[in-house]
Amino acid sequence: MALNHVRRGSGSPLLLVHGLGAGWRSWSPILDELAERREVIAVDLPGFGETPPLTGEVSIATLTDSVVDFIREQGLDGVSTVGQSMGGRMVLELARRGVGGDTVALDPGGFWSDREVAVFGATLRPSIALVQALRGRLPALLGSPVGRTLLLAQFSARPWALSRETVLPDVRGLADSPSTGAALNALIKGPKQQGAPAGTVPGRVTIGWGRRDLVTLPRQAARATELFPDAALHWFQRCGHFPQWDAPHEATRLILASTD
Repeated sequence: MALNHVRRGSGSPLLLVHGLGAGWRSWSPILDELAERREVIAVDLPGFGETPPLTGEVSIATLTDSVVDFIREQGLDGVSTVGQSMGGRMVLELARRGVGGDTVALDPGGFWSDREVAVFGATLRPSIALVQALRGRLPALLGSPVGRTLLLAQFSARPWALSRETVLPDVRGLADSPSTGAALNALIKGPKQQGAPAGTVPGRVTIGWGRRDLVTLPRQAARATELFPDAALHWFQRCGHFPQWDAPHEATRLILASTD
């Protein structure tokens, strides 16, 4: 499957993999700043943005397969990869498979306990149902600090301080993307993320985590670094599940410093 994507900037290539939401536009808060230093390639995963859904099973494995195929088709062997949330899990899976180069995973999924993943599903499903029900009113609601706080408290440490333009693409993507439900099921019901023994990943691994993340909880960082012992851990203070929302300049600096 051909993945819709955008390319910006010049320099050493950097592949961005989004989570549930807007597709490549999830990276809009930091895309231009990254492109000042690097060639940035941001993809729409199957069933998100402008890429059609998979025709078969939707799982973390099959979504990751689509990225592996994209890397090979585009001649990007050894490319540094960055992912957030589900995309963070996927770039760690790429590293586990030995695909790509340096890896940056921001608030990755896949490291929940059984109880935590049950709570994740029980809280995120109603959130998605709510934004779907409010689809036509989202621009107005997200244009208000009160509306952003009510809708996005699970995702941001400071939703009132964000702009509508920052958050609207991802919230609309949660409501509209045809693969949101299937990908969410894959995260909840599928296997947890496997790790990579020391010395087996193809490049540096950096895991960034928001101290106030209410989706992938901060205590899960210890499990992630145990499973990926080569990883360096970076904490984003006063940051929720989306570092590109709550700490865009810090996220940009971390990505540029952690990849070649």
